[in-house]
Amino acid sequence: MQVHFEVNKLPVFRNAVLTIGTFDGVHQGHRTIFSQLIKIANELDGETVVITFHPHPRRILNNSEAPSLLTTLDERIKLFADLDISHLIIIPFDYEFASHSAEDYIKNFLIRYFNPKAIVIGFDHRFGKNRSGNFELLEKNGDIYGFQVYEIPEYILNESKVSSTQIRHFLLSGEIKLANELLTYPYQLTGTVIEGDKLGRTLGFPTANLAITNNDKLIPASGVYAVKVKRFKGNQVMVEKGMMNIGYRPTVNGRERRIEVHLFNFSDDIYHETLQVELLFHTRKEMKFSGIDELKEQLERDKKLITSLLESIQ
Repeated sequence: MQVHFEVNKLPVFRNAVLTIGTFDGVHQGHRTIFSQLIKIANELDGETVVITFHPHPRRILNNSEAPSLLTTLDERIKLFADLDISHLIIIPFDYEFASHSAEDYIKNFLIRYFNPKAIVIGFDHRFGKNRSGNFELLEKNGDIYGFQVYEIPEYILNESKVSSTQIRHFLLSGEIKLANELLTYPYQLTGTVIEGDKLGRTLGFPTANLAITNNDKLIPASGVYAVKVKRFKGNQVMVEKGMMNIGYRPTVNGRERRIEVHLFNFSDDIYHETLQVELLFHTRKEMKFSGIDELKEQLERDKKLITSLLESIQ
């Protein structure tokens, strides 16, 4: 897959079959679009082209309503790289880009830079100023410029609409298994290990305090999670098992929300390392205990349960 950041330096595409969207999460619903994209490209002896935007359009158009992200730009690129996509185009989204009329968007963006043979869109795709462009307008222009338009219907899984909004709802409700099912992979948090107050050590549960790399990343519901953690050293990737707590630590009168990871059977110094945490199970909500002793007893129970859960998916 080739990744392009400058629209003025794009190659000439061979029978481009393209789709357009933010694709936050690159989830199961998005993947139905990509499957159709690849199928049509094979039929036309063409190249698959995915156009996506950064930052999220709502971050520019209405920042107060902008959603937290399921995937950072780097995460999206890595997910696309695992698919059979020829080209990924990252379009910087700003007020100037958003101000183009729908007709101008088709003529001076889609046709000028991509000259597509086919365009594949989701059922609710809108484009151009005030989101005035739709499937019917694309079809009309397809007759003029010589491209076909395919609209993919809404994707439903186990009676649940598959959308980035639904996945965010599941994550914020602590329903990590349902979120992961719609994503098709474990939800991830990536951050740098920073110094904490070292309370975990006194409890026999030393933790790595994680500072999340991207402030726009969605932080799931507070509570305890079973996790797998990837550590990166040069070209090496080491995978550890552990449990993670997200929350305010009410038992010790914590005042700020923290993300703390305890790695099982692990004692290395990992300050300043980058960790990629995969959230697999949400085992309980955050609780306030009568004191340190009760907290320590609960942590022992948490570890026993989470060890069993992680062993069950090996």
